Amino acid sequence: MKVHLKKLSQKDIEERKANYDVFVEVKEKKIKVMIQFKDLKFEPRDMGGVGAKHTFDNGITISVQASQFNYSTPKENLTSSDDFASFEVAMWDEDGEWVTKDFVPDAGDDVLGWQDRDEINALMLLIQDK
Repeated sequence: MKVHLKKLSQKDIEERKANYDVFVEVKEKKIKVMIQFKDLKFEPRDMGGVGAKHTFDNGITISVQASQFNYSTPKENLTSSDDFASFEVAMWDEDGEWVTKDFVPDAGDDVLGWQDRDEINALMLLIQDK
């Protein structure tokens, strides 16, 4: 189904308001697309494993990594994010300051280990709502 929108003249608007019990006028509509785990672009890392990072419109960057050296499951150097059940995650602001604890106050470190896809999606939602 295709929806065709056209801008109405003031005369058209007034005419429709007079002819309908309910008339909704939308002046401007902005749709915010939320970035999710599935949208991250994972790349192979030099020391093995995979990693992705994304900087959101608000300047916060999330890093999602998995390898034999990261807090991930499994702790192996695999070549696809699909092969991992959990990941190591960290977040920082535009000044390079850690902000992980701003989103997870009880985190014992600036790096969160063993985060699954749903937990990462929840973190990404929190970042985008800030």
